[in-house]
Amino acid sequence: MKKSKFSEHQIVSILKEYESGKSTRDICREHGITSSTFYQWRQKYGGMDAQHLKELKALQEENSRLKRMFADLSLDHRILKDIIEKML
Repeated sequence: MKKSKFSEHQIVSILKEYESGKSTRDICREHGITSSTFYQWRQKYGGMDAQHLKELKALQEENSRLKRMFADLSLDHRILKDIIEKML
């Protein structure tokens, strides 16, 4: 997936401009984004502030760490199960 040229903090600040009354068209033109990108950002980051953004980032990192742990443990489980089946 392509990495955005905007950081999450920049996206939140762009959305704050919209909340302050600036039109979507002007924001998109000023920052060089499409309106569909703007609305996707608004759906994902709408109503967030810096604290919420930190919490979201921490939860995403923890989720990816837990997924890796699960994958490792399920692989170990499968290997041990295969060894036991061969012994019997």
